[in-house]
Amino acid sequence: MERMLSSHRVTGLNEKIRIEVLDNPGPGGACHKYRISLDEETCVYSQVLEFQNGPIQEVGVNGISVEALLAIVEDRLMGFNSGRFSCRENAVALTKVQEALMWLGKRTRDRVARGVEDTMEK
Repeated sequence: MERMLSSHRVTGLNEKIRIEVLDNPGPGGACHKYRISLDEETCVYSQVLEFQNGPIQEVGVNGISVEALLAIVEDRLMGFNSGRFSCRENAVALTKVQEALMWLGKRTRDRVARGVEDTMEK
């Protein structure tokens, strides 16, 4: 099963970046494995991102989290907005990334409070 993502494509660099979904959704409904690469003509870069697949208590740590990926994006946007590429659009994007991190943190804290964190329970 291989599926291509295109929502990142606007122009320039993003037109050259391929994002492939390399697996089927797991029990939680999300996929876990993605390949990011430059277009086939200049394929100088290719990286597979693997997200955590299964509860840590059962399978151990085997991938990154959405939160970790968002923390990288947050850091880059803060960098852009502290320099000469500062703009309203970057500030709004940064706010939304930080909001996403806040909501994901709330979800985790709520799951911990209910005693279902790191399980397949809802």
